[in-house]
Amino acid sequence: MNSAHLGVLFILGIGVFGGILGARIFQRLQIPQVVGYIVIGLLIGESGLQMVRYTDIMMLEPLNFFALGIIGFLVGGELKIDAFRKYASQFTAILLGEGLFAFFLVAVPITVLLYMVLHNMALAVAGGVVFGAIASATDPASTVDVLWETRSRGILTTSIIAIVALDDALAMVLYGLGTSLAKLLAGGSGETGSQLLRVVGELFGSLALGALFALLLIGLLRWISDHERSTALAVGLILLLISFAVFGGLDVILAAMTLGFITANAAPNRSRKLFSTMRAFSMPIYVLFFVFVGARLSFHAMPLWLLGIVVLYVVGRTAGKMLGAYSGARLTKAAPVVRKYLGVGLFAQGGVAIGLSIMAGHQLDAIRISPSLTLGDAIIFAVTVTTLLLQVLGPPLVKWAVGKAGEAGRDITDQDIIAQWAVKDAMISSVPPFHEDQALHDAVQALTTNDWVVYPVIDGHGHLTGTLSLAALRQVLPDPASWSWLLVADIMSPAAEVLEMDTPLEKALQLMQQVNADQLPVIRTKEDPQPMGMLESNYVRKMVIEELIRRQDPLAPGQPTPPPQTTAT
Repeated sequence: MNSAHLGVLFILGIGVFGGILGARIFQRLQIPQVVGYIVIGLLIGESGLQMVRYTDIMMLEPLNFFALGIIGFLVGGELKIDAFRKYASQFTAILLGEGLFAFFLVAVPITVLLYMVLHNMALAVAGGVVFGAIASATDPASTVDVLWETRSRGILTTSIIAIVALDDALAMVLYGLGTSLAKLLAGGSGETGSQLLRVVGELFGSLALGALFALLLIGLLRWISDHERSTALAVGLILLLISFAVFGGLDVILAAMTLGFITANAAPNRSRKLFSTMRAFSMPIYVLFFVFVGARLSFHAMPLWLLGIVVLYVVGRTAGKMLGAYSGARLTKAAPVVRKYLGVGLFAQGGVAIGLSIMAGHQLDAIRISPSLTLGDAIIFAVTVTTLLLQVLGPPLVKWAVGKAGEAGRDITDQDIIAQWAVKDAMISSVPPFHEDQALHDAVQALTTNDWVVYPVIDGHGHLTGTLSLAALRQVLPDPASWSWLLVADIMSPAAEVLEMDTPLEKALQLMQQVNADQLPVIRTKEDPQPMGMLESNYVRKMVIEELIRRQDPLAPGQPTPPPQTTAT
């Protein structure tokens, strides 16, 4: 077999296997899994064991584009048009605030440092504005990955998703202007007007391409009801979208995000299961993407003064994101949790910044700032290192922010609640038991004055022996004279199936479905079979829906916990 094929398979295998293993270790340390992916990449990449080389990563560049396309599609699916209508002015103010503050607080100090090193104001300003433009971008992949991992839901979560999805466009505009200005200042041939027109064309072209493919996908979802085939078609369309975007020099993430956004909002019911499947399908692609981010980081051949740029970049970008987000949120009177924590959730930097730095490397490669270093090389080196630092710091801070805002664990389904609860959390504990030697006349009076259709029956020791139902009572209702001499034991049914109160609710509901029962009696334990109540399927659904609403309420305090034992009303 061709050794090159073995090399590719080995890189993919070690990337996925090592990434999952690293994620598991870091999760046990209460650190987001994306950090584990990057650390494994460092270990096997350029700065570690060099099992994966930079040339290997470049050979697998199409996989990175695929990962960015999947990420964009899923991020777009998270954005709901109702939220944009409600918070449009707020998102715009925050976006401009965090992007422009980061730009200026990075560009100005780096310009000063470069001037002190190079003694050339034109080169210093050129480098500063490009660094500032790249600093405005936020990585949507690792940020949204943490939000999915923590099952977050609420206004802060919505704001974070919206901002990280939208500031790619702002970063591209600033980058286009910055590189054009850098060429002009450094004596190149860049023209600001034509450069700006090119960037605007890329933005609108990306949006138009994503919208066109969204219309095609929605039509296919209406035509093909089979879920497996529709998922395969969606993957094929995303691959085609990515290829057209790359060929046309458009933004892959923005085009794919538009595809996901329009699909999720124009066909919410038809696309819901598709997005769920795509999220599960994307797992190994996510892993490889972030492992390669770590693997490509190289600390060799970096000039010492570039470390000063790294420090200024991280500090300035951090301060700019926090101050800008806070200013925009306060100006638009956003919710307190948005003002306090949104900036903290925008630290991560990843694929977009690296992509812009590579583009800058190509466009500014002719501008030398020393005999052995070009401006493009300096940007790639510095952004690579800052990406590592911010990807390690960013995801834990996103997790901290949504936790402090009380939004972690709120993006849940009814099945999540059922999986967490036991029978005792959803049973009706106020159903009064009948004694087996009790006169049927007394039981009839109780049955006609209460709402329950099945009642537990106990013996002289208080142990469950059976159940009495309205269905069984119908047999003797036409003969009232028999009520005085018949006993409950004469018409009760044996308790063939019972539930212990600590039985998982999911298992209990499965048993009820198997035996075709809407109600089953609940006992303390098999060793102590005292009746504790009844589990009734309709009542369980009501309790689960109420708990789902309670947990998703953004005003509900603290982390969600199962409710105490419930009594009927």
